[in-house]
Amino acid sequence: MKIKVEKPDNLKLEKLNVKNWPIWSKEKSIFDWEYDSEEVCYIIKGRAIVTTEDGEKVSFGAGDLVTFPKGLKCKWEILENIKKHYKL
Repeated sequence: MKIKVEKPDNLKLEKLNVKNWPIWSKEKSIFDWEYDSEEVCYIIKGRAIVTTEDGEKVSFGAGDLVTFPKGLKCKWEILENIKKHYKL
């Protein structure tokens, strides 16, 4: 299962209507997570590394659009307090 990270332009963000998605934020921490549905999120601020069950490390931060596939089990490491828009 692959995590997709991209640098969207403003046009793509407008098409996705990102500004109207809910916001989630979390302080610097480490925790396990499992996605029971696909999640797309736009990182407003902060930085994190997510490690998948097979050991792949994916880093992302402010300005990134990240897609997590349904069924993904991973470990989040928030390096800088994070704030993101998200859509399930």
